[in-house]
Amino acid sequence: MQYHPQPAPGTARPWAFPAPDRGALPNGLTVLRCHRPGQQVVAVEIFLDAPLDAEPEGLDGVATIMSRALSEGTDKHTAEEFAAELERCGATLDAHADHPGVRVSLEVPASRLAKALGLVAEALRAPAFADSEIERLVSNRLDEIPHEQANPARRAAKQLSKELFPATSRMSRPRQGTEETVERIDSAAVRAFFDAHVRPSTATAVVVGDLTGIDLDALLADTLGDWSGEAAESRPVPPITADDTGRVVIVDRPGAVQTQLLIGRIGADRHDSVWPAQVLGTYCLGGTLTSRLDRVLREEKGYTYGVRAFAQVLRSSAPDSASGATGAAMLAISGSVDTESTEPALKDLWTVLRTLAAEGLTDEECETAVQNLVGVAPLKFETAASVAGTLADQVEQHLPDDYQAQLYARLAETGTVEATAAVVNAFPGDRLVTILVGDAARIEEPVRALGIGDVSVVTG
Repeated sequence: MQYHPQPAPGTARPWAFPAPDRGALPNGLTVLRCHRPGQQVVAVEIFLDAPLDAEPEGLDGVATIMSRALSEGTDKHTAEEFAAELERCGATLDAHADHPGVRVSLEVPASRLAKALGLVAEALRAPAFADSEIERLVSNRLDEIPHEQANPARRAAKQLSKELFPATSRMSRPRQGTEETVERIDSAAVRAFFDAHVRPSTATAVVVGDLTGIDLDALLADTLGDWSGEAAESRPVPPITADDTGRVVIVDRPGAVQTQLLIGRIGADRHDSVWPAQVLGTYCLGGTLTSRLDRVLREEKGYTYGVRAFAQVLRSSAPDSASGATGAAMLAISGSVDTESTEPALKDLWTVLRTLAAEGLTDEECETAVQNLVGVAPLKFETAASVAGTLADQVEQHLPDDYQAQLYARLAETGTVEATAAVVNAFPGDRLVTILVGDAARIEEPVRALGIGDVSVVTG
């Protein structure tokens, strides 16, 4: 039997994160464009400066309802007609709200970009916010909340936010609102939030894909360029404060056969010079299947299918922000174990953290992490959507356009000692808030005996 010869590897080529061209439309809309030859599906990300902090008191979730309603009809199309027009374009449109603001995401074949971008512009210019559609979206959101409460991972995340941030902070409460606040939302509230915060002068559009033969300037002028709105007044950015006193909170789920672990605190965001070292050290701790936590808790002990350590930026301020507020990231360790393994898994996890602080990372761990993080980048950013998403992240976090490209260079330069110091400072064993969603009757006393912090129990 004869086989085809093994393909020979191609010639290695240098790679760098794509650099966008920055400009602006007469209406104040900032535009970042990035020509990616061969990417026939164009990705558009539009960032709207409508943060959760701007939601009126008692109406948590109105930003989420507004974002979902943007595709539910305009002054020219009903919800059904708008959806049909998108489908004819072969386009997908999504929008969601988070602490920094609202993101609108579009993917469409390059040949139909004009039509699809016109629909997006129409949604931003004149959304209908019909009573019946808002009522339906509110009802859908209320139906989602019990399911989120039943999901151990979502429940743990909700409790961690509640524990870390003061009750007066928007970050202490669910991003998409509670039953009590969502029930109060109507079309008037959605319209008021839209009118107050959605305008071109504070928005940024990112366009990535093969733009060959597309007069993007003319296209933008005919679509998003027709969007108008008053200039926005500066809005104070509340500081981020958190209480990371070491403690354990058990969310009681009687009869649960597993315990969901979420261990976290607040740390530096991407504006801090420690970020590259923190990324590298956190990856060595729990970023992949070969990291320390997985090696011990999964491979050696068999407690879990996997444990991950990560840093997620919550919100960042501009470096010259008059308020002096700084950004922050959630530093966390997440996973699940069977109920009987809760105490030994936590004990071994803390042993990993203490050993890391005492002995540090190895050169081999850091070299492998750099190879994984930097080496996979060309594949990670192979699609237009991945590039557009990262550029939009940089916009909402007030980072320079070349930030991602510089990050990879800084990761490659980070030494083992620097990465060790960063991850040890990120996850100090005595300054972690531990959330356990599980059967309190079976895990409370063993966990209390570990001495990793005061233990309290709340109902699930």
